[in-house]
Amino acid sequence: MLINSGAGSVKGDNDRANLLRLLAATVPDADIRCSSADVTMDQLIRQAMKDAPTLLVAGGGDGTINSVAAAIVDTSTVLGVLPLGTLNHFADDLGISATIAEAVDVLHNGVVRQVDVGAVNDRIFLNNAGLGLYPEIVERRERKQRAGSSKWPAAFAATVEALIRYRQLGLRFRVDGVASLRRTAAVFVGNNEYTNPDSFEPRRASLTTGLLAAYIPRARGRWRLIWDAIGALVGSVREADGFELLVSTEFTVESKSPLVRVSIDGEVVRLETPLQFRSRARALRVLAPQQ
Repeated sequence: MLINSGAGSVKGDNDRANLLRLLAATVPDADIRCSSADVTMDQLIRQAMKDAPTLLVAGGGDGTINSVAAAIVDTSTVLGVLPLGTLNHFADDLGISATIAEAVDVLHNGVVRQVDVGAVNDRIFLNNAGLGLYPEIVERRERKQRAGSSKWPAAFAATVEALIRYRQLGLRFRVDGVASLRRTAAVFVGNNEYTNPDSFEPRRASLTTGLLAAYIPRARGRWRLIWDAIGALVGSVREADGFELLVSTEFTVESKSPLVRVSIDGEVVRLETPLQFRSRARALRVLAPQQ
């Protein structure tokens, strides 16, 4: 079990101690390793993979879950999920409760499911990848959080600031052999299609369709873009809400820039263009609730 000590639910010493006591009592045979100022999550993952684990549990937010999943995708190792972040999109869509005791119960009584992952170039994503406004918003939000703001106020302020300064991207999409040009402030690519059931809570009806869903905002005005961008930040996007929707197993996004910023499950990276997106169908084995 790899625990990110910087995750939202365990940042405090007391919260982390309570979690470790619960795990020691409920899964006494587990090899539990926590990140620290001296040991990063990446180092923990590399060390754990040397032991060829049959089950590797990731404790943290979506970024942590992504990092662990990337190490075991297309292998026989099963991913266990302890949702310790603020949003926990992937755990939600698997049906895993944010209540730690219930999430631990899935490690005992869950079933192994094979689910899709998305990939852009050599990076995988469990939830989504974004261009344009989205990485800009993520980077601004993280700066505000490091300065002491909580996540939601930081996300709202970062969204407004990014939209005040946004610029249109010139992109060429190649989908199913057809090329088309778009000028847009953002692109949001989901691992499977998102729905929006009357709220901002993210939902995907399936994680096994083998399809990617690219959402491109149609809106030109800043305030409409602000509304749509806030919705997309929490996974709530659909075609009827002002987004053009492209669905396929794979597609290419070309840009004049040799490097572009991409937000991947909430983490910003810089990738070479063109960007090659594809679905890796049922490439990840994960423990999920029986129902």
